[in-house]
Amino acid sequence: MISKKMQDAINEQINAELFSSYLYLSMSAQAEDWNLPGFAVWLKKQSEEETEHAEKLYEHLIDRSGRVLLKAIAAPATEWKSPVEMFEEVYAHEQKVTSLIHKLLATARSENDYAAEVMLHWFVEEQVEEEANSSEIAERLKMIKDSPNGLMMMDRALGARE
Repeated sequence: MISKKMQDAINEQINAELFSSYLYLSMSAQAEDWNLPGFAVWLKKQSEEETEHAEKLYEHLIDRSGRVLLKAIAAPATEWKSPVEMFEEVYAHEQKVTSLIHKLLATARSENDYAAEVMLHWFVEEQVEEEANSSEIAERLKMIKDSPNGLMMMDRALGARE
């Protein structure tokens, strides 16, 4: 059985992961408007990955006889000035999610919830990858500045994400 405090904290994280999915889907739509289909593919896959994270937390609650309580998902932004601004936001958002995961892990430890702690280690490792990927893209976009050729090469590279 899972404690109410841990259950509530996981439900909050489910909401955060679904918001992340919604945010990246909104960014994907903006990339489509910019005629950057590779960026759109990368962001849509990121959205799908965030939904999978929410489902992983969902299943953890179900497996532990917890109650999943879904809340409204906040509306994400819908406009960015440039791909650089967008990916700076992606990186900042991933840093925020990392802090949420760390807080959730601290809650698991304070509740002596070893099962949740073990499950959350996967998320800790995942966030290292998420931050590294988003930071790299943001930094590369800053390097290419206003180069149309650089942007097209980046779009092609991002579209190859599997």
